Amino acid sequence: MTKRNFRTGTLGFLFSLAMAQAAVALPANIPVAGTTNQPIGHYEFCKRAAGECRAIAKDAGPLVLTQDNWKTILRVNYDINAAIEPMTDMELYGVEEHWVYPTTAGDCEDYVLLKRKLLMDAGISASNLLITVVLQPNGEGHAVLTVRTDRGDFILDNMRNKVMLWSETEYRYLKRQSSRHAGKWVKLQDGRADLVGSVR
Repeated sequence: MTKRNFRTGTLGFLFSLAMAQAAVALPANIPVAGTTNQPIGHYEFCKRAAGECRAIAKDAGPLVLTQDNWKTILRVNYDINAAIEPMTDMELYGVEEHWVYPTTAGDCEDYVLLKRKLLMDAGISASNLLITVVLQPNGEGHAVLTVRTDRGDFILDNMRNKVMLWSETEYRYLKRQSSRHAGKWVKLQDGRADLVGSVR
């Protein structure tokens, strides 16, 4: 597959992912289960950049996915993954948590912040660009960007260039920003473990 084909993709691929989602009886968008606490790193980021953490004027619902905005989503994910070197906050700043827009290096939250900013600059509403905290299979925490769309919740991840539906990833989804207020967070109901249990 050429770099250009990888970056642009097709809506046909997108729709096939949505069909796969339906086949396992999971919702295309991650269910929300009430409010929860804001991660400390995001709280500190909001103190430095209050304009990034305001109430969102209007939540018009999930992004209507088109060929053009899908290409933009793929391009931003690929370009930032290629441009930023993965390094921990301890390596960069000598502290455990420090969320910041990266220039040349950063950790998972920094990738997410920059992708979110660039996609907002491209015209996608903040209500559909949600910083999300997950657990990796090894139990370690991780941050990804959820793009909420009418075709499902898609995940932008610094550890892969492929943009996938949330249910196609190996993560356990814990919480994310509210679609109504960028400084508030909501709990997520990742029902895949329950689904596997019911099948067994």
